[in-house]
Amino acid sequence: MALWITDECINCDVCEPECPNGAIAMGVEIYEIDPHKCTECVGHFDEPQCVQVCPVSCIPVSPLFVETEAQLLDKYRRLQAAAAVATGGPAAVLPTSSSKPA
Repeated sequence: MALWITDECINCDVCEPECPNGAIAMGVEIYEIDPHKCTECVGHFDEPQCVQVCPVSCIPVSPLFVETEAQLLDKYRRLQAAAAVATGGPAAVLPTSSSKPA
């Protein structure tokens, strides 16, 4: 399940830098979590880091994005692969149509 930030958020700015997936950003009035990037820190940490640092406990699980631990781990793997491609990491080295087997 992805997490979400309730309107109890005080915009203290501590959660955003803690998110290893870059899923937290400032919204119109409060911080928001992109459910397509949130893995609840599965693959990175044992517990969601934003929840750990939030001083007002305003980051519950979103009932709109129910995911199993396996689904969160799969999302983590997809995000890591996409990040590697975007930064030119090992996953970015893909064969081209002009590549010939050795």
